[in-house]
Amino acid sequence: MNHHFIQPTTRREMLRDCGAGFGMVALAGLLGEAAAAEGALASPLAVRKPHFPARAKRVIFLFMHGGPSQVDTFDPKPLLKRDAGKPFPGQKPRVQFAETGNLLQSPWEFKHYGQSGIEVSDLFPNVGGCVDDICMIRSLHGDNTAHGGALLQLHTGSDSFVRPSMGSWITYGLGTENQNLPGFITICPTLGHGGVQNWSSAFLPSPYQGTPIGNASIPAEKAMFNHISPSVKPDIQRLQLNALKQMNEEQLKHFGHEPQLEGRIQSFELAFRMQTEAPDLMDISKESKATLDLYGVNEKPTNNFGRQCLLARRFAEKGVRFIQVSHSYKWDQHGDLKNGHTNNAKEVDKPIAGLLKDLKARGMLKDTLVLWGAEFGRTPTAQGGDGRDHNPHGYTMWMAGAGVKPGFVYGATDDYGYYATVDKVHVHDMHATLLHLMGLDHERLVYRYGGRDFRLTDVFGKVATGILA
Repeated sequence: MNHHFIQPTTRREMLRDCGAGFGMVALAGLLGEAAAAEGALASPLAVRKPHFPARAKRVIFLFMHGGPSQVDTFDPKPLLKRDAGKPFPGQKPRVQFAETGNLLQSPWEFKHYGQSGIEVSDLFPNVGGCVDDICMIRSLHGDNTAHGGALLQLHTGSDSFVRPSMGSWITYGLGTENQNLPGFITICPTLGHGGVQNWSSAFLPSPYQGTPIGNASIPAEKAMFNHISPSVKPDIQRLQLNALKQMNEEQLKHFGHEPQLEGRIQSFELAFRMQTEAPDLMDISKESKATLDLYGVNEKPTNNFGRQCLLARRFAEKGVRFIQVSHSYKWDQHGDLKNGHTNNAKEVDKPIAGLLKDLKARGMLKDTLVLWGAEFGRTPTAQGGDGRDHNPHGYTMWMAGAGVKPGFVYGATDDYGYYATVDKVHVHDMHATLLHLMGLDHERLVYRYGGRDFRLTDVFGKVATGILA
């Protein structure tokens, strides 16, 4: 038999150990106070104060899935026309998605618009009419030449790991202004190239997950929130939810903190509240004919995207923090550039301009940030004779509304539009700037997971101060 002897404790050791214990008691008290303060929030989506005064209250992200060509839309390059058919005089990227040939001129002409005189191609005459409200960023660049990785980097800041989306980060930082609706809504999102990971909350608590309305394969007029129509009367449903909540809370008492279960309870409660507001909000039939015409609703070919943009304005008006609208998946013209881009632009040009005009007329553009762009641009060199390949090295995105300089061009690509060269804005910098406009310091908006602090910009990112109004 083994005998274990307890060594006698000295007076000094006893005081040392007790002192440490008193420290833990004090720490527990402080943590309890912090938890109580956090628990005082009525909801994980309750409005939170920004780090500093915000320029914008909400974001509408117009996502052009596939990658519009910057040199055919918002970044005119006269030398492409002069040197068409010649080899690109610079060094092509070491890593390319596929081989391309010689320089390909744009099939479209560029014109000056507005008092600012910003040049926009014939593809976007309606957006061109709004350039005095737009801050054109012609020097975006990213790291991935493939759609999947590039979409993830655009949406989450990482092209290789599952990370929370920018909509989730913003909702986590600020909450939302309407407790009867999700803080982050994505309308007709793509199910490809990362799919749900592009609007996922990942390791952030589940209330910050994006809520989809339909998906890219469903026409906007048929897209709805899933399971929003109650199958029983509200009072019966309330009794059912109360019973379910009680059972779940009993489990929490037994097992302790379980984020997934807590998120499930919160999602049930949000879904119940949504039934009182979401159906009417999805019904655009009460909008005036003038408004429907402004967005191109009930017209071809603008009906589908016009409905999405109109819904985005309605959600923004009701206090949703982040709304994404996707035109998916149409802009990937490796061939037949002229027909492809022409048809795509006809679907979105009028609705985008309608959204900007409607927000401005309602006084909402001053505190709504509209972001337009895609996962990358296109090469100025030809592919398949009349197409362009993926190009993450230099492309255009634009912002309009709260906090940005209107009628302003920031940054530039080289003479042919291949590489960002002046005032370069990496995707991480775009995220940092977006958060800044929302009153959030990208270095302070962190979440501890797996033993380290994470943020949308990871260890990168700087605010593009040159675009700030």
